[in-house]
Amino acid sequence: MMTWLFLGIGLILLVAGADLLVKGAARLAGAFGVPSLVIGLTVVAFGTSAPELAVSVKAAYAGQAELAIANVVGSNIFNVLFILGVAALIMPLVISKQLIRQDVPIMVGVSFLVMWMVRDLQLDKIECAVLFAGLLSYTFFLFKQGKAQGAEGGDEEVEAMLKEPQPMWQNLLFVIGGLALLVLGARWLVESAIALATAWGVNEAVIGLTIVAAGTSLPEVVTSIVATIRGERDIAVGNVVGSNIFNVLCVLGLSGLVSPIPLVAGEQMSQLDIPVMLAVALLCVPFFFAGAILNRIEGALFLTAYVAYTWYLVALTLKMDYLPQLQNYIVYGLIPVIGVYVVLSLLNDFRQRRKQVAS
Repeated sequence: MMTWLFLGIGLILLVAGADLLVKGAARLAGAFGVPSLVIGLTVVAFGTSAPELAVSVKAAYAGQAELAIANVVGSNIFNVLFILGVAALIMPLVISKQLIRQDVPIMVGVSFLVMWMVRDLQLDKIECAVLFAGLLSYTFFLFKQGKAQGAEGGDEEVEAMLKEPQPMWQNLLFVIGGLALLVLGARWLVESAIALATAWGVNEAVIGLTIVAAGTSLPEVVTSIVATIRGERDIAVGNVVGSNIFNVLCVLGLSGLVSPIPLVAGEQMSQLDIPVMLAVALLCVPFFFAGAILNRIEGALFLTAYVAYTWYLVALTLKMDYLPQLQNYIVYGLIPVIGVYVVLSLLNDFRQRRKQVAS
């Protein structure tokens, strides 16, 4: 019970710490004359991934190198299949042209890059430095793109935040307090995850792919669902895609740089979980392209896929007797159904576009 209590407290501290850090850093940046657009593209956009960063860096520094990768991989799968699935069930999600043409291909590209890098079952410091350099390049690109958009690219949420005048000492306190909560929350979460893995007789990667990944994605859950309810349906999708890119480039990159040993990706991670992460990213391409809307049926398919993946992961870990049957249901049932739906959706979208051109 105490382990679960510390796990829950750790998650709460991570979410609270991320919120304080974003508010304090955003207002400090605004006080120094940084435009709201730039704050939105950096501090706020990356703030929702602060729990993943804190947990993976803590795990890597403490020598739990496989947990560091598992947290990122599990979070990216959870973000797309669970968060977008739930959000699309609430209300069909609008997909912006920028996401289709730019951000989703980048998410697919960095996912493929990680799968290629872990072919030797690890991420060394050079590979992690390449990922972190990719983050710097991506952030610089977003900054230049945002400046080119001018006033239209302003971030309304950030501007509203900056309109609330706060004394400098309070903003500094928010930043320091947020960082302290993130560090403490990450410590308790990682230690609790290791204790659970030991008690259940499973490896740390499984805990990282499930409990830890879902827990550290709570800020994305809240942000995306609230944005959907408010009618800001493009923001809900953009938040998930941007977070996934940040998780790979920054969280993995920085974790590998501070880790005393290379980040470890076991055989299951390299042959199952990371390919699933890539497959999930690839699945976004046709689903987002067809009609530029993620509808309720597609949201249900996303949720079903997440339940199937998690169920298979647990059954594989516990060596359940029904594992072969479950695998057959997924391989010969769920995957073909999703494939047929994708093909029919693309054909229907193609017909609709031809009608529009003809008219």
